Amino acid sequence: MSFVYPYFLFALVSVAIPIIVHLFYFRRHKTVYFTNVRFLKEVKEESHARQRLRNLLVLLMRCLAVIFLVLAFAQPFIPAKNAGKDTGRRDVAIYVDNSFSMQALSEDVPLLEKAKQRAMEIVEGHGADDRFQILTTDFEGRDQRMISREDALARIGEIVVSPTVHTVSEVLARQRQALSLGEAKTKDAYLVSDFQRNALDLQRPPDSAIGVSPVMLQAVAGRNLAVDSVWFEAPVQIPNQTNLLVVKVRNYGDADAENVRVSLTLDGQTKPCGILNVPANSEAYDTVNVTILRTGWHAATASVSDYPVSFDDNYYFAFDVKESLDILQIYASAPNRNVEAAFRSNAYFKHEALASGRLDYSKLPGYELIVLADLPTISSGLSAELAQYVKNGGNLLVFPAQNADLSAYNALCDALGANRYGAFDPTARTATSINYDEFVFRDVFEQRRDNVKLPSTKGNFKLARTADSREEELVRYRDGGAFLVKNQCERGNLYLCAAPLDVQWSDLSRHGEVFVPMLYRMSLARGFHAPMAYFIGRDQVIETPFLAGSNERAFKLKGPREEFIPEQKIVGSKLFLTVNRAVREAGFYDLVKGEGQPTDRFAFNYDRRESPMAFAGGEELASVFGTDQTPIDGSRATDFRQLIGERSRGTALWKWCILLVLVFLAVETVLLRLWKS
Repeated sequence: MSFVYPYFLFALVSVAIPIIVHLFYFRRHKTVYFTNVRFLKEVKEESHARQRLRNLLVLLMRCLAVIFLVLAFAQPFIPAKNAGKDTGRRDVAIYVDNSFSMQALSEDVPLLEKAKQRAMEIVEGHGADDRFQILTTDFEGRDQRMISREDALARIGEIVVSPTVHTVSEVLARQRQALSLGEAKTKDAYLVSDFQRNALDLQRPPDSAIGVSPVMLQAVAGRNLAVDSVWFEAPVQIPNQTNLLVVKVRNYGDADAENVRVSLTLDGQTKPCGILNVPANSEAYDTVNVTILRTGWHAATASVSDYPVSFDDNYYFAFDVKESLDILQIYASAPNRNVEAAFRSNAYFKHEALASGRLDYSKLPGYELIVLADLPTISSGLSAELAQYVKNGGNLLVFPAQNADLSAYNALCDALGANRYGAFDPTARTATSINYDEFVFRDVFEQRRDNVKLPSTKGNFKLARTADSREEELVRYRDGGAFLVKNQCERGNLYLCAAPLDVQWSDLSRHGEVFVPMLYRMSLARGFHAPMAYFIGRDQVIETPFLAGSNERAFKLKGPREEFIPEQKIVGSKLFLTVNRAVREAGFYDLVKGEGQPTDRFAFNYDRRESPMAFAGGEELASVFGTDQTPIDGSRATDFRQLIGERSRGTALWKWCILLVLVFLAVETVLLRLWKS
């Protein structure tokens, strides 16, 4: 047995008070008359013996009452199995999980309300002199200090649901940091959470110097539907043309979800998509034909209806439809007329042809597709700029001249880790197969695949595959050689044709049913586009074009109910924004330069890491935390304050001491009243 306040034991000397009172207590004698004096001795001896026994019993009751009263102030307890030897003040860190998964229902209230209730009971289960840290998923700076019991209870009452997500190891690191600032020798940590499995990232048990107690909370039913992601089949949107939008819906529950209604809201107008049946722990896809009628920025939301976990029911995304796509043809002496004719037939494509010696390299990033048309050589400066253009997300289509300087061409290919050109072979060949699964030719010849007339050549270079190349053949010769290949190079795409574009060597430009859609699709297949959506809480860098020569460099983001200035950095023609954790609410945010009109629009969604309804059980938590203290079931209807007190200090005995004091005083009263002298 140990004592919380052992210095109160010095008060046991007060036991001498009833002893002294007993020794120096003299009663005044009362005269008794007897008719026969021979009975006097017998009566005197009998009365003296009974009075002495009663007084001794009264003295014993008084001494015991004083002793146990002193013990009650010293607060004796039986130490818990894992309790520390120090019985003084404690530093206690309490983490309250207020992430979106805590919106799920327990038996009576949402898990977050149950977590707050348990956190308050943990505080109340400790001593009045103990110091506390109250930590949430927001990781606020004010929570990295130890506060009093009253302030801790007030802080818990302020906790609301948050979009931020953190792992257990990150939480424990913050708790250790705060506890290291405390002055108490004994330090405890509590984690009140539903303990999603995707947040349990501990590789080894936590620091044994700190007692870690996980408090488990369990939802009634683990069901949740979420719009996982959204994407267009074609990466570039064209006005007045229909594009297929794919919506992915994920069922994170253990039961099948039937008749799930998916809706799409585009520029304020809601369009029903369809009804899905989503199997348990699986996903389903819905497709919507979307026709964009105007250029500029568009805001859209794909939604499902789900309860009670609803933070992931909406998926916000934004995209820009340009007024035109700019195409650049680089030639040596004269532009290829067939390339000009192919783009001239569609006003959406703005074709420009420039000689290789008259290029403004700073404007290259503005083109969706650059076509090298039969250049005899590529200068080192142009090669470096084209390589950077492709790496940043551009599309480059190369048609080598028959007398091409292969060392210059291969220098460009080597810089991009692509195929290399071999020697020219003046042998006639015919292309016989097209890769219909690749975006360039997908769904182009849906009705006439077997009747497509493919090009033939009178000579071609051999395309040799390198170890680093990410080659994908688009058109193949009859003998298995490559006629047209695609190399994915970081963000962009490099398309290499084995034959020159000159009609003397190839009739590709005369096969309009292949040549024209090929150029269009390459223009639309820009390797890098700004994401249609970002996720709150993730460390992301937003990239957006920056107009060179602008004097205004203070950009701000304006959201549904807030606006702020993000961290920004300008590199060349790009503006890089870092929002960190400034975005708190899902929705659309406009990038505004000064007080002008929005120059860009971004969509932010809540992080889907909280969507899976998979939680760790007691045995799993015990193995993860590696502690002798079993995890606490926070969902049980029990006296949680007493449970916490017993786990932190042991079984308290002061209440029994008070009860015994009352019993001894009651026995004393009975002796004095009923045992007459």
